[in-house]
Amino acid sequence: MQIQPAQPIDAVLPPATIGILGGGQLGRMMALAGRHMGYRFRVLDPTPDAPAAQVADGQVIAAYDDVDAARRLAAQCDLVTYEFENVSAAVAGALAETCDVPQGSELLAICQHRVREKSTLAQRGLPVTPFAPISSVGDLDEALERFGGRMVVKTCRGGYDGKGQWMVQSRADVERYAQEWARAIDHHRAAGFDDQPLIAEAYVPFEGELSVIVARNRRGEVRAFPPAENIHKRHILHMSIVPARYPEDVIARAVDVARQVAEALGVIGLIAVEMFVTQGGEILINELAPRPHNSGHYTLDACATSQFEQHVRAICNLPLGDVTLYSPVVMVNVLGQHVNPLLAQMSVLPSWVKVHLYGKAEAKRDRKMGHVNIVVDEVARALQWVEACGIWADTESARGSG
Repeated sequence: MQIQPAQPIDAVLPPATIGILGGGQLGRMMALAGRHMGYRFRVLDPTPDAPAAQVADGQVIAAYDDVDAARRLAAQCDLVTYEFENVSAAVAGALAETCDVPQGSELLAICQHRVREKSTLAQRGLPVTPFAPISSVGDLDEALERFGGRMVVKTCRGGYDGKGQWMVQSRADVERYAQEWARAIDHHRAAGFDDQPLIAEAYVPFEGELSVIVARNRRGEVRAFPPAENIHKRHILHMSIVPARYPEDVIARAVDVARQVAEALGVIGLIAVEMFVTQGGEILINELAPRPHNSGHYTLDACATSQFEQHVRAICNLPLGDVTLYSPVVMVNVLGQHVNPLLAQMSVLPSWVKVHLYGKAEAKRDRKMGHVNIVVDEVARALQWVEACGIWADTESARGSG
């Protein structure tokens, strides 16, 4: 039997040039993966010699909201993507008028505002924590009553690694944080935004956290990576454990929810779906990231295809890669305070510890400087090594971020 060649499908092929809005570590690893495939890269970032620029063919040094600079980048590229969601949705929208921006600007705008994100998911019947939009400090009393006296208040725009978040467990906390919230609201208005500055979410006791990274291309092909069990310290992701230590039915529901998100939102590229697992085994979506994600770094050394190669494949409309997990793996973030302890052990690290450093100039405390992937036959063995090596001695062990 003679095998007939597949019919060609519209795709962006090497040696095309891909522009990246944002020059951080996600862009760096995206460019490294794409270079293996023959693509070229150019980056827009305000910081000279940004991590992604170090491995790209050129950099436009400009602010993320500089439309003219973004157009200069696009003029040198065959398509443009973004590596984090705090780049300007207006810039992405302007570029889409004259340039191929596979991810578009609509999803970016949705994920940049927590009320918009939660509302969009709820409207599509996807499970989210109960929430209330907050337009003034006065709205918070009503939200506290609605949520039974316990809630989490967050800024709707910006905020990461726990910044711009407040745990409220009593009426006294409302009074305690009132001035901080007023400042956050004033800052929001001063920036020219006319939408809700804050969101209140019901406090939901949970067992832990999972994330699932899903890829979708313009052919409508969808693939989900194995879920990662995430452990946070001081609101910063500390480690991701794969396979996640949850019952099979919980894992299956998490993957199903993440795939539904990708389909419902028409994702092109990657989307990371971060979820809470309640004490009853219920899955609730916490937030989305429409790009490669910290919790997917394990794929670099433990999967048939990394999340970064998968993103390039998806935005270029290539067939999506195999997402098979070849080995158990634990990813541990290397923050600024961990760099010297890691380097001190670099020459004696076990062969199954894979080091990824991002080329950042200054190692500040709690700044993400790199990560390691511990690729072993058992998760327990990796966790024992993390505890014993002393590199992360400043990080106490716990499950979940609270």
